[in-house]
Amino acid sequence: MRLTAALFGRFDDADKWVAALKAKGYRAAGWLPDNGDGLLAGEFAAAARAADIVIGEICAWCSPISDDEGKRREAVAYCQRQLAVAEQVQARCCVNVGGSRGEPFNGPHKDDLTDDTFDLIVQTVRQIIDAVKPKATFYTLETMPWMYPDSTKSCLRLIKAVDRKAFAIHYDPVNLINSPERYWSNGKGIREFCRKLGPHIRACHAKDILLQPKLTVHLDEVRPGLGNLDYRTFLRELDRLDGDIPVAVEHLGSEQEFDLGVDYIRCVAAEVGVRV
Repeated sequence: MRLTAALFGRFDDADKWVAALKAKGYRAAGWLPDNGDGLLAGEFAAAARAADIVIGEICAWCSPISDDEGKRREAVAYCQRQLAVAEQVQARCCVNVGGSRGEPFNGPHKDDLTDDTFDLIVQTVRQIIDAVKPKATFYTLETMPWMYPDSTKSCLRLIKAVDRKAFAIHYDPVNLINSPERYWSNGKGIREFCRKLGPHIRACHAKDILLQPKLTVHLDEVRPGLGNLDYRTFLRELDRLDGDIPVAVEHLGSEQEFDLGVDYIRCVAAEVGVRV
C-alpha cells in the first residue's frame, strides 16, 4: 500500500509539489489542481508518475441522487467531468459517496437506506460510468455510516447490481463503525470486508474512532492512534491486496496532527511488517 496525507501550503509548480510529497515520505497523492480543463492536473499527474507517486483519487463530492432535480442533474454532470479527469490522469479512482436524498449531500436522510434509493444509486452510477467509459480508472463509492454502501453486504450488492467493470469501492473502515457492536468487533469487520471485497477496493481513507461513555451512543472521529480502530488488522489485510492501494489520512486540522497520525500508522506498519 501507499500512504499519503494532506500537504499544507499552495503548490503552483508540479516539481515543488512532488518534492513536498517526497519530503514527507508519501508514495501516493490524493489531490490535483483543477483549472477546469484538466491540463494543469495532467501536468501534476505526469510529474507524479515520473516520481513513482500514485494518484489516489479525484474527488466528486456531491449527491447525484438529490430529490432536487436541478441539483441532481448538476451533480451527475459534475461526477462525469471528474471521472473524465480521473481517466485522463490515470488516477486510481474518482471517489464520491452514494449521496443523500436531502441536505447535506453526505448527511443522513430518512429515505437514504431504502430500496428505492438503492435502485436510484445503481441507475445513477451506471449513468455516470456509461457517459465516460473509463478504461484506466474507476468510479467508486465510499463506505458511509448512514447511506449506501454501509456494510460489506451492501457493497457486494451494489457491485452486482451496477454490473460495470469500472465500478469499485472506496474503503473507509471508520465510516462503517456505526454501533457499539461494530466498534468492539471492528477487526473482524475489517477482515470480512477485505477478504470479500479485496479486488474491488481501489483506495482507502485512514482515521480513528472513539466510543464516548455518555448516552445514548456517541462515536467520535479522532486521529489515528487515539481510538479503537484495529490498525494492525487493517494494515495486514490491505497488505494482502493490491500493492498500490493508496491510504490517505484525512480530516485533521493541522500539519502537526497529520504528522502524528502518519507516524502512528508507520509505527504499526513497521510492527506488523507492512511497507507503506
